[in-house]
Amino acid sequence: MMERLVLPPPDPLDLPLRAVELGCTGRWLLLNLPGAPESTLPHGLPPCAPDLQQEAEQLFLSSPAWLPLHGVEHSVRKWPRRTDPWSLLAVLGAPVPSDLQAQRHPTTGQILGYKEVLLENTNLSATTSLSLRRPPGLVSQSLWGNPTQYPFWPGGMEEPTIADLSTQDEAEEEIDFEKDLLTVPPGFKKGVDFAPKDHPTPAPGLLSLSRLLEPIDLGGGDEDESEAVRQPGGPRGDTASASPCSAPLARASSLEDLVLKEASTAVSSPKPLKPLPQEQWAIPVDVTSPVGDFYRLIPQPAFQWAFEPDVFQKQAILHLERHDSVFVAAHTSAGKTVVAEYAIALAQKHMTRTIYTSPIKALSNQKFRDFRNTFGDVGLLTGDVQLHPEASCLIMTTEILRSMLYSGSDVIRDLEWVIFDEVHYINDAERGVVWEEVLIMLPDHVSIILLSATVPNALEFADWIGRLKHRQIYVISTVARPVPLEHYLFTGNSPKTQGELFLLLDSRGAFHTKGYYAAVEAKKERMSKHAQTFGAKQPTHQGGPAQDRGVYLSLLASLRTRAQLPVVVFTFSRGRCDEQASGLTSLDLTTSSEKSEIHLFLQRCLARLRGSDRQLPQVLHMSELLHRGLGVHHSGILPILKEIVEMLFSRGLVKVLFATETFAMGVNMPARTVVFDSMRKHDGSTFRDLLPGEYVQMAGRAGRRGLDPTGTVILLCKGRVPEMADLHRMMMGKPSQLQSQFRLTYTMILNLLRVDALRVEDMMKRSFSEFPSRKDSKAHEQALAELTKRLGALEDPDTTGQLVDLPDYYSWGEELTETRNMIQRRIIESVNGLKSLSVGRVVIVKNQEHHNALGVVLQVSSNSTSRVFTTLVLCDKPKSEDPQDRGPATPDVPHPDDLVGFKLFLPEGPCEHTMAKLQPGDMAAITTKVLRVNGEKILEDLSKRQQLKFKKDPPSAAVTTVVQELLRLAQAYPAGPPTLDPVNDLQLKDVSVVEGGIRARKLEELIRGAQCVHSPRFPAQYLKLQERMKIQEEMERLRFLLSDQSLLLLPEYHQRVEVLRMLGYVDEAGTVKLAGRVACAMSSHELLLTELMFDNALSALRPEEIAALLSGLVCQSPGDPGDQLPSTLKQGVECVRAVAKRIGEVQVACGLNQTVEELVGELNFGLVEVVYEWARGMPFSELAGLSGTPEGLVVRCIQRLAEMCRSLRGAARLVGEPVLGAKMETAATLLQRDIVFAASLYTQ
Repeated sequence: MMERLVLPPPDPLDLPLRAVELGCTGRWLLLNLPGAPESTLPHGLPPCAPDLQQEAEQLFLSSPAWLPLHGVEHSVRKWPRRTDPWSLLAVLGAPVPSDLQAQRHPTTGQILGYKEVLLENTNLSATTSLSLRRPPGLVSQSLWGNPTQYPFWPGGMEEPTIADLSTQDEAEEEIDFEKDLLTVPPGFKKGVDFAPKDHPTPAPGLLSLSRLLEPIDLGGGDEDESEAVRQPGGPRGDTASASPCSAPLARASSLEDLVLKEASTAVSSPKPLKPLPQEQWAIPVDVTSPVGDFYRLIPQPAFQWAFEPDVFQKQAILHLERHDSVFVAAHTSAGKTVVAEYAIALAQKHMTRTIYTSPIKALSNQKFRDFRNTFGDVGLLTGDVQLHPEASCLIMTTEILRSMLYSGSDVIRDLEWVIFDEVHYINDAERGVVWEEVLIMLPDHVSIILLSATVPNALEFADWIGRLKHRQIYVISTVARPVPLEHYLFTGNSPKTQGELFLLLDSRGAFHTKGYYAAVEAKKERMSKHAQTFGAKQPTHQGGPAQDRGVYLSLLASLRTRAQLPVVVFTFSRGRCDEQASGLTSLDLTTSSEKSEIHLFLQRCLARLRGSDRQLPQVLHMSELLHRGLGVHHSGILPILKEIVEMLFSRGLVKVLFATETFAMGVNMPARTVVFDSMRKHDGSTFRDLLPGEYVQMAGRAGRRGLDPTGTVILLCKGRVPEMADLHRMMMGKPSQLQSQFRLTYTMILNLLRVDALRVEDMMKRSFSEFPSRKDSKAHEQALAELTKRLGALEDPDTTGQLVDLPDYYSWGEELTETRNMIQRRIIESVNGLKSLSVGRVVIVKNQEHHNALGVVLQVSSNSTSRVFTTLVLCDKPKSEDPQDRGPATPDVPHPDDLVGFKLFLPEGPCEHTMAKLQPGDMAAITTKVLRVNGEKILEDLSKRQQLKFKKDPPSAAVTTVVQELLRLAQAYPAGPPTLDPVNDLQLKDVSVVEGGIRARKLEELIRGAQCVHSPRFPAQYLKLQERMKIQEEMERLRFLLSDQSLLLLPEYHQRVEVLRMLGYVDEAGTVKLAGRVACAMSSHELLLTELMFDNALSALRPEEIAALLSGLVCQSPGDPGDQLPSTLKQGVECVRAVAKRIGEVQVACGLNQTVEELVGELNFGLVEVVYEWARGMPFSELAGLSGTPEGLVVRCIQRLAEMCRSLRGAARLVGEPVLGAKMETAATLLQRDIVFAASLYTQ
C-alpha cells in the first residue's frame, strides 16, 4: 500500500488560471491558462510595496551592525587646514547700483549712445533698502521690526529715478574739479592729501586731477559722492552731476559725455503729460439705489451673515471685492463692522493679512473677543499683551502700527488691508498726528478701509488720502439710523413730577418748540411754588446729591414703568458718576435669578485675583452695586471691573449704567435709553456745551437694533431749562469736521533723517494740514509751464543807450509803492492814525474805482472786524451807466511825478462826486488838511438823491461847498496836499516805519534822477518790461507754492533739527548719530529718556527706584511727590527736572514756542511713592492710603510704566549697556503682577 504524500497547498501562481485586468474600471477576466496576472494598461499593474514598518524593523532595529555609524575604522580622520591671516582683511567690493546699457540703431545695430540703468536687487538688506524685494530680517524681529531697519517705501511717494539723480538741481553750485574737491570726507577727522609732496600745485601743462578722474566718472553720482562735494551741513536733497555738454558732439571723448548728453536731452524735451481736467480721487457712492445684482456679482462671498446686509454694506463689499479702498461714514450702530468683517474674511480667503487698528486699548480687547469668536484666526498686539502674532488678522492700537512701519516689520509684506476704526479720532489734539503718519507711511500694496462716524467733510478727507496714495477712495456715507431716536427734556424731581417728559425732537428729525415751552412752563411753575413755600432767595437752580437723588429716582421710576431699561447715564465727571450711583441705595432693579447669575459671573471673574485684591473697597462696592443692577464705568475704575460691567451690561443684567464719555467710543453696546446728566462738559481748559458730534456719538447708544422700534434720549433739566438755540445747535447742528492735528515730533524727524531716501519735508507736504494748499499743485505746474512758454515768446525790452537804467527804474518804483503801502498799514493799525481819521479829514483814495482821488471823511463806523469810513470822493461824470460798456482801462506808464508824488485825479469835464464806504486799506495817504463839514447833513442829501424820484435834484449847499473845496485843493496841489508824517505828526517810533521813511526818500531821489524817462521809446519799452516782470513774479509765486519753502511747519522743522544738532543727536550733515538712534527706540519722551541714559543718571539706581522716577513721565494726574520719599528718590526727581530744564533751555534758544516751565510742568511726580512701594512688593490694597488718585488711573500709570521700561531695555541693549538693560528687565518684572496686570477678560 502506497503511503499518501502530504503536499503543500498550491500557490495561486500554480493554478491553471490567469487573471487579466481590463483597463481602469476594476473588472477582471479569468483565463484557463497558467501564468502571472496580466493587465491591458500600458504600464502594467501598480507595484506592490512591502510593509515599510517590517522593513524598517529588519534593517535598522534587528540588525543595526551594518549601519556606517557603528564602524569606527574611518572615524578618526583629520584634514589639515592652512591658515591664511590675510583672508581676514579681505573686504568684498560694494555692489554696483547701476550699469551702462548701449543704445543701438534698430536696423544697423550701430551704437548711438549709452544709457545708465539701475540694477535691481543689488545686495539689498533691511538696513540699506526700502524695497519690498529685500530679504526678510531675523525671525525674532519679523513682528516688531528693529529701530535700525529701514521702513518700506511709502505708497504715493515717487521713487527717485536715474533722471532725478543725474540732472542738476537749480540750487546746486557748479563743481570746480581743480579747487572744490574735499580731502576730508564729511564726518571724518582726517583725510588723504592727494597732491604730490614735492609739487603741491600742478605746474602748467601737467595732467590735472579732473582729467585723471574724467574717464572713470560716469555721471549721475550717488548721494555719498554728492555729499562729499557739497559744503558740510548743506541741505540734503537730490544729487547732481557735472554741467552737461552744451553742444552736441558727433564723437565723445569719454563715457561721461555720452551719459550727460543723454540725460540733458531727456530733461530738455520732456514728454507732454496728459493732465486730467479735474482729478477726482474721492468718489461718492450712491447708497439710495438698491444693489439688485449683488449675489450675481458675488456668487461665492467670502463671508455670510445671518441677516441681509444693508445697501451701504453691499456697496462697500462690492468695492472690497475689486480691491478698492473705501471710507465708510455712518452713525453708531449702523453696522460699519460688517465691512471690517468682510475684509478680514477676504484676507483669509486670499491667504494674506489684515490689521485692525483702534484708538484705545480697551476697544482692541473687545474687538479681539468679537473677531476671535467669528473667525478664530485672530491675534492681539498691545503694549503689554501679545497673543497669536502669526494670525491672519491682527488687532492693535494705531501707535503700534506706526512703530511697526518705522521699524520695517516684515508683517507689512503680507498685508492686504488696514482697517482704521473711529477715524474721527484724528481730531484728537494729542494723538491725531499718529493717524496721519500711518496713512502716509503705508506701502502701495496695502488697501485702506476707514470707518468713521458721520462727518461733513468726508469727501475732502478721502480726496486727501486719494491724492496721497494715488488711488481712488470710494466714499460710502449714510445718515440713516437703523433705530430712529426721540429726544426729550425731563424736568421732574419727585414721584409727583415723574411724568414731566417733553418731546423735543421726534424720530423724523422735526424740532418741537411746543415741547420746549411746556418744559419751561413746568419748571417755572415749580420754581414759583418753591418761592412761595421757602422764600424767593432760596437757590433753586442748583442742588447737591440729595436733589440729584430725587431726580434720578423719579426718572428711573418713570422709565421702569414704561419698560425703557436698560439706560446709560452720561455724566462728565468721574466723581459725579460715583456719587450718583452711591446715592441710589434704595434702588433694586434685578430679580433673584438675575442676582444669582450676576453673583456667579462675579465669582468666576474675580477668582483670578489674589485674596487681598478681592477685598479692595472698589471691588466690594462695585459688587454690591452690580447685584442691584447698577454699574459705574469711567477711567478711575479698575480695568477688570470695567470689563465685568461691560459684559454684564451687554447681557442686559446692568439696568442703569453711570458712565463718562469714553463708554460711547467704539464697541457697540447699545441701551434702550440714553440720559444726559448735563449738556456742559469740561474739556481740559474750560466748561463748554457739548459739540454736535459729541452729542450724536453718545446719543447713538440709544436703541437696540432688532429689539427697540425707537431709541430714547433724555436731557435732564436739573436747574433752568437750557436755551432753545443751544439745544437746537447741539441736537441738529453739523458734527465737527475732520481737522488735521499734524505736528512735528522728534521721533518722526529722527526716523526719517536716518533714511536717506525719505525727507521730513515730504512727510509735511503730504499731511492733511497742507492738503488745501497742495491739492492744486498740478494746476500750478501747468500754469508755470504756460507762463514759461509765454515768457519765452516775449520780446526782450531794449535797455541800451538812455534806457540802460530802465530795469532799475521799474524796481525802484515797485519798491517805493510797497514801502508806502507798508507805512500806510502801520499808520492805520496805530491808535494815533485812527484818531486822525475823524470827520472832515481830507484823504487820498486809491482803490479799484478811484485812482489818487481826493475825498473827505463824513462818518466813521465800526463793525465786528474793522472800521468803515464813509467818504465823499471826487470823480468824473460816468460816460455810461453800464460798467461793462466802459471798455478796459489802458495801462498807465508811471513817470517820476506819478511815483514821487500822488498826481491827484482832476476831472476832465464837469466835476462829479460820489459816496464811498472805504476800508482802511483804500486810503493811500492821510493829508494834513481838515474841512469843516456837517457829515450827517451831507449823508442825508447824498442818500436822498440816490432815490429814483430825487435823482435829478441839485446837490445841497453843504455838498457843493465841500466839492468846491476839494477841487480847489486838487488844483492847488497837483502832486497831492502835504500828508501827515508818521514819525513827527503821528508819533510812530516803530523801527520799520522810520527806516521805511528814509528808504522812501532815497528811492524818490533815485527815481527823479533816472535817465530812461527822457527817451522817446520809454513808454513802449516800459510796458514790455512790466509784462515780463509780472510774468516772472507770478512764476516765482507758483514756484514758491510748489517748493518746500511754503510749508507751514518748515521753520519749526529747522528749529527742531537745530535742537537735535545742539544735543548731539544728529551731526552737521544731518546724519543720525548713536544718541539719535537710541531716541528712535523710545515710544515717548524720547529726548528726556535718552539724555537720562547718556548721563548715567539711571545706572546707579536700583530697579524699583528707576521705575518710581520714570512714573513722573507717564503719570497723568498732577501731584506733589511728598516728603516721605527716600533721599535717593528726591535727588533723582531733581535730576530728572534738571535734565528736562536743560532740554527746555536748548529748545528756547533754538526758537521753539514751548517754554522751559511748560516742559518741566509736563512731569507729574505724584505717584512716585505709590510706584516705589508697588515695585517693592506692597499689596494693592495698601496702596490706596498712599495717594488719593483713583485706582484705575494708578493701574494705567503702572501699565504704561512697564511699557516704558521695556523700551528702555531695548535701547540699553542697542548701546551696549547690559547692566542697565538687566535693571530695566527686572523693573518691568517687578511691576507686572497681581491685579494691575490681570489678564483681560476679553482675551480669555
